[in-house]
Amino acid sequence: MSRVDKVAEEIKREVGMIILEELKDPRLGFTTITHVELTPDLRFARIFFSVYGSPEQWKGTQTGLDHAAGFIRRLLGERLNLRFVPEVVFKEDHSSEYSVIIEQQLESIKQEQVVKAKPKRAKNATKKTTRRIKKKKS
Repeated sequence: MSRVDKVAEEIKREVGMIILEELKDPRLGFTTITHVELTPDLRFARIFFSVYGSPEQWKGTQTGLDHAAGFIRRLLGERLNLRFVPEVVFKEDHSSEYSVIIEQQLESIKQEQVVKAKPKRAKNATKKTTRRIKKKKS
């Protein structure tokens, strides 16, 4: 694991804790930091977030995070031992929504295949079976 990856993971953890404990903005709601992309010189960080909710909640969360970016950067500077605190930019991450949609589509395809794969019984299959049983009894 490279230094950039280690710092990115640390920033992800710290920003998640800052959002959970320090920020009191009601627009943030149920926000999760999914991953962080850092430039090789550690000067700029793209922080991706996910929100459980409607498109209006996504917009409100984006606005709240953009508004708190300076505060979050200052707290990162206090908590991380870095020469330069990276500039932070928040980006939406819709990958969890896509994975749910793909999961639903795969499940529907699976159900269609199960329905197609069921063998059809002959209409008079039960009659033949009952005849055989009667012959064996007598």
